[in-house]
Amino acid sequence: MTFQFIIEILGTIAFAVSGAFSAMEKKLDLFGVLIIGFVTAIGGGTIRDVLIGNTPVTWMRDMTTPLIILGSGLLTILFKGYLEKLKITFFLFDTLGLGLFTIIGIQKGLSIGLNPGICVALGTITGCFGGVLRDMLLNHIPVLFRSREIYATACIIGGTIYCFGLMVLPQQAAQVLAIGLICGIRILAVRLNWQLPAVKGK
Repeated sequence: MTFQFIIEILGTIAFAVSGAFSAMEKKLDLFGVLIIGFVTAIGGGTIRDVLIGNTPVTWMRDMTTPLIILGSGLLTILFKGYLEKLKITFFLFDTLGLGLFTIIGIQKGLSIGLNPGICVALGTITGCFGGVLRDMLLNHIPVLFRSREIYATACIIGGTIYCFGLMVLPQQAAQVLAIGLICGIRILAVRLNWQLPAVKGK
């Protein structure tokens, strides 16, 4: 098991739990909870793979990812009562998934020789758009588009640091640094109420 594989597994679990937990808060049935968990976990990666021409997309070529998502969704349902007592559970899993998937997306871009700036954009798409699809399906304004949420900005900062870090650090150290930075920015933004300026219409 490579470090890269471990990151992908942890990111998949984190977003699957995040999606399933969010769906349960909306009181969806079993099928709905599993579908939202699945969409949250693979949405960003699917868009990324289509953009770079990596088809069939990754999760369609290996049953490992669908099975991990299914297992994560079912475990989330089984431990629903325990999770509901933890008000920050959804937030922490969403934040962890954001950091992990951002780095995965950047690595996919770098592996095919894309410009680092484009790779950061791919990482941001990978990290954010599963959550965008989840929120849209649950009839929420996506977190990505709320001025009071530091979301994509954390991905961009962490992703940029990762690209620069690869020049001076071993890959695993750069990965850990970038993931920690993305998660740290997101957590501090919520704790300290950091916000982007809102654009107000007339």
